[in-house]
Amino acid sequence: MQNLLKNLDKEIVPISFILILALARLIPHPPNFTPVIAVAIMSSYFFRNIYLSFATMIISMLIADFFIGFYGHMIFVYMSLLVITFVFFKTNWKINFKNLFIFGFIGSVIFFIISNFGVWAISSMYEKSFDGLVHCYFLAIPFFKNTFLSTLVFSYTAFLAHKYIKKYQV
Repeated sequence: MQNLLKNLDKEIVPISFILILALARLIPHPPNFTPVIAVAIMSSYFFRNIYLSFATMIISMLIADFFIGFYGHMIFVYMSLLVITFVFFKTNWKINFKNLFIFGFIGSVIFFIISNFGVWAISSMYEKSFDGLVHCYFLAIPFFKNTFLSTLVFSYTAFLAHKYIKKYQV
């Protein structure tokens, strides 16, 4: 029982970071400037258990979406975040200050491809053809900048805060 409590204590700080990042979706922000990709990347860094990473990602998204509102292509958003979590869980030992920039870019690209495919597939905004898909991706390009920048801001903040707290934790 004491080992369980000790392990849970180690997880409280990372879970708190992730919930704070997820709740940051609820405050006013520029379009696509959210911490969701940072949560996917950093949960794989914080936890040594893929199922805890997945559960934290899903729960934090559901909490925020409960208040924001559910939407048609959310399965694609959640799927992209689970893919990002899985990819970076497999490489979590490589997450460091230098690589976080590259990982933020890769995570943003994964999110861009899967979530915008969902917009094209579910919505009636685009014709269901290759041209319609290309048009959907083309119109989404301006949002990519905020996605990538927010991923960097939130990932580096969580990374540095975790290092600081870990250094001074008793």
